[in-house]
Amino acid sequence: MQSFVRFIDRLTGCVGFVGAWLVAPLVLSACYEVFSRYILGSPTIWAYETGYMFTGANFLLGMAFAMRENAHIRVDVLYLRFSPRTKAIVNALSYALIVVPIGSWLSFALYKHGLSAYLSHETSGQSAWNPVVWPFRLSFFVAFAMLVLQALSELAKCLLLLRQTEPEAHGHVVLPSAAGRQGSH
Repeated sequence: MQSFVRFIDRLTGCVGFVGAWLVAPLVLSACYEVFSRYILGSPTIWAYETGYMFTGANFLLGMAFAMRENAHIRVDVLYLRFSPRTKAIVNALSYALIVVPIGSWLSFALYKHGLSAYLSHETSGQSAWNPVVWPFRLSFFVAFAMLVLQALSELAKCLLLLRQTEPEAHGHVVLPSAAGRQGSH
């Protein structure tokens, strides 16, 4: 189970890295659009769609990374008062009963949606550029599939923590992101 956790955490980091780097072409295209529109007097036909596609992919591909880093927003009124074991139980139930089933359902639906766009050569229809949308839709599927995998990794971390005989004896176990931290989001 430890190797599964390490592999998924590493994969999540790689996908998060790619998502983060999507900001670079987004900024470059926005700067070029401003230059082209206001200096050259000739706006581009592709800036709007580039902007929403890169921004959407950036946020979506960052979901699993945010889960791994315990950076999601949570109401901590009671949660902060819980022991690491109680936090692990709450997290495990949340992952097992909410995130994994709903994320799996969404991943499957988004896969079909993206495949349909690819097979039909669907285009955006929102500008004169009119690009194909399957790469953007592929990012939807990848993002939710990674969210499910990261939720499974976090669930495994919770189970590993709960298997410990002494709550403070973490040893070599990779802890759930929120289990050992006080004052998290």
